[in-house]
Amino acid sequence: MTLAATVSLSADDARRIALRAQGFLGAPDRRGGVRGVLRHLGAVQLDTISVLARSHELIPYARLGAVGRTAVEEAYWSDRHAFEYWSHAACILPIEEWPHFAFRRRIKRAHGYRWHKMKDKEASCRLVLDRLRAEGPLTSTELGGAKNGGPWWDWSETKIAVEWLLDAGDVVVTERRGWKRVYDLPGRAVPDALLHDDLDDRECLRRLVALAGQSLGVGTRADIADYHRLKGEQVDSVIADSGLVPVGVEGWAKPAWADPAALATVPRGRHRTTLLSPFDSLVWDRPRTERIFGFAHRLEAYVPKPQRIHGYFAMPLLAGGRLQGRVDPAREGSTLVARQLSLTTPKAARPMAEALREAAQWVGCDTVRVERAGSPEEAAAVTAELAAL
Repeated sequence: MTLAATVSLSADDARRIALRAQGFLGAPDRRGGVRGVLRHLGAVQLDTISVLARSHELIPYARLGAVGRTAVEEAYWSDRHAFEYWSHAACILPIEEWPHFAFRRRIKRAHGYRWHKMKDKEASCRLVLDRLRAEGPLTSTELGGAKNGGPWWDWSETKIAVEWLLDAGDVVVTERRGWKRVYDLPGRAVPDALLHDDLDDRECLRRLVALAGQSLGVGTRADIADYHRLKGEQVDSVIADSGLVPVGVEGWAKPAWADPAALATVPRGRHRTTLLSPFDSLVWDRPRTERIFGFAHRLEAYVPKPQRIHGYFAMPLLAGGRLQGRVDPAREGSTLVARQLSLTTPKAARPMAEALREAAQWVGCDTVRVERAGSPEEAAAVTAELAAL
């Protein structure tokens, strides 16, 4: 049963609450740094695509500015601070969340396999665990190779075994080395106080729903479910005990819930101007993005090139608390190329230029060139603003 909303929010209220919850409104927590961003968001999505940088590097950059890329990797993958597991997708998660995913590990174990099946499950898993026990953390290559020599999905028996063990929680990833997962035993990698599956399924779900509500600030049932890829009925089963408050939001057709801390103070402060990864948790839920910002976005990396509208890895422009355009960037030597850009308003030319210049400096480029835009006027306006910076 859905409780009646006790608080009414305007659409602008909801937008500002969401921005603050995601770290884009107010002074950034520079003392907390990258680790603070990870704890605040609760999940940072990983992806293989690298344009300006990989998505997990773009997430703290978008909030903190030009933090060193080496420092980003060290912050994620040192001191047993984080682990990788299935949340919204493959995500970096704060190590404190290890117990919360016990329900998912139990589901994986009960299912018995992923989409690959092993020829000899018992022997293959025992071999992997024995190697890790004897030799310490290893990549799949060090374990014997990830592929059989065919397509990328043609995994070796060892790769299938170690990924199954990862799903089930018998192996953990707390580091990536050259983009390769480094597998270890949980007993070595997870702090003793957190190394347990003691939470029952309901408590796992309750905590994840509460954390999703905090990270979103305000959201519908679908928004909250999508954050850690829960089912709607799982959210329903615990929402009343999550601590989230029922709210009504102007223009939202569905009931919503908010983090009470987000309602305690009016969201005010400086807005960040930046380019967003399409996998940023502010925009990874496309229906929510359109509802909050009136901005329809689609990742076109997997769309055939002739059918793309905005480009391979179009990055939304966040400025003034709104999504005011997008750009598909690339690097050519020391030049950042805006292969294609578009603006929602002519006034967005200046913030687009600022965001492009900052991104260029962050990745070591000293020049920015606009290759193509939604109109000649947009291209000229952004180019002029770049020259004026």
